[in-house]
Amino acid sequence: MSVVPGSRVIPANEYRRERWRNQLGWTREICRSGDADDWDWRLSIAEIERDAAFSTFPGIDRELVLLAGNGLRLRFDDGGTVELQPPHDSHRFAGERAVTGELVDGLTHDFNLMWRRDRVQADLWHRPLVGPMVIFAEPRSTWAVHLVAGQARFADDSGLPAMATGDTAILAAGEDRLRHVLEGGGEALLIRIAPR
Repeated sequence: MSVVPGSRVIPANEYRRERWRNQLGWTREICRSGDADDWDWRLSIAEIERDAAFSTFPGIDRELVLLAGNGLRLRFDDGGTVELQPPHDSHRFAGERAVTGELVDGLTHDFNLMWRRDRVQADLWHRPLVGPMVIFAEPRSTWAVHLVAGQARFADDSGLPAMATGDTAILAAGEDRLRHVLEGGGEALLIRIAPR
């Protein structure tokens, strides 16, 4: 199996660090589909060092996963409150909802999946990685594998390099169904993105 155009492993040291849209925090962008102002989906890791309002994203749905730290409280302006507890609590919400992130006890790093709801649909799972895991990508869909902990590698014929903690693989199916076998040990976030 040759590498499908667009399939790649992105090492954690290549993520691009940038300010939040509202300038109140920092994020490390892993990958996005589209340009800076008109993307279909985006993966990043927010570095939350103090209580701060999140940027709003009209038309965008998002899911936040606690990667590191002692917890993050999401306090929504409409009165809702959700607390993300270690090790890896997550919460999905609309990007229009105004929300402030409040640190429970020290800084956190939070995986951030965002997608434009009228163009794509997205699903996210947190899974242990014990031995081989088979990933089937339907035509025109994309899978992302973010290695939360451990080490992993794809089957020898994939052409993709091995992964270490913090790395992310992007598996783009193109027009044909795609199959990848991931082997290793640790924990991973699996993200499936498909066009509407």
